[in-house]
Amino acid sequence: MNIHPTAIVESGAQISDEVQVGAYSIIGPEVRIGVRTTIESHVVIEGTVEIGSDNVIGHGSVIGGLPQDLSYKSETHSGVRIGNSNKIREHCTIHRGTSDGSFTTIGDRNFLMVGVHLGHNCAIANEVIIANNCLLAGYVEIHDHAFIGGGTTFHQHMRVGRLVMAQGSSAFGKDIPPFVIAAERNYVFGLNVVGLRRAGFSAKDRDEIKAAFKLVYTSGLNITQAIEEAATIKFAAAAREFIDFVAHAKERGVCPLKRGADDPEMSI
Repeated sequence: MNIHPTAIVESGAQISDEVQVGAYSIIGPEVRIGVRTTIESHVVIEGTVEIGSDNVIGHGSVIGGLPQDLSYKSETHSGVRIGNSNKIREHCTIHRGTSDGSFTTIGDRNFLMVGVHLGHNCAIANEVIIANNCLLAGYVEIHDHAFIGGGTTFHQHMRVGRLVMAQGSSAFGKDIPPFVIAAERNYVFGLNVVGLRRAGFSAKDRDEIKAAFKLVYTSGLNITQAIEEAATIKFAAAAREFIDFVAHAKERGVCPLKRGADDPEMSI
């Protein structure tokens, strides 16, 4: 361990080998930090926080802070769980869960750029990139390999599907289905075709995803009818993932297709 003499590590904290703790950082008594993780200067980690191995926590970040929820009670025991090999840059804030026994979670190999805020009970999967100054309200889910452009905001209780590309300075309050490009205020503009190719999806899978996209967005059917029609088609796993995500959309539904953006290969 390499703990700067000005850092405060409270009794009870579990700090593994090869952890570095920078100047003026504060580590609370219920914190556990895995091997080879670096905590830079002026970081505050408080409450029940579990951090895995090989993470970097940037200067001035606050992890495990109280949720911004007026119904939160001080006796609630909740926390934050962070996996392995994440990069969390300067001045990020990650709040603990708001209900007893609940957690805000981050998986593995994610990159949170400067000033990202994760509200209580957010769930970030794996290999997600969230650019500078994005704001996620409580209970937002972001699935694997999504890319979120800088300055984007997300309403509470919404989901962002796998391999979504969200344009910066956008705002979303509806679910964003997997594999799409999304932008502006609650709009889908087409499929993230370049992302699908780079991720190694086969031509067959890409064609089926396009078919599922068209069924939901350009067939003239409403969502219920599109889901019923999709049940009669033998889609493979990728296209079925798209349909199942839409079928299980949250209360506000999925983002609609931008008028005039009816080509699922359209890019922005």
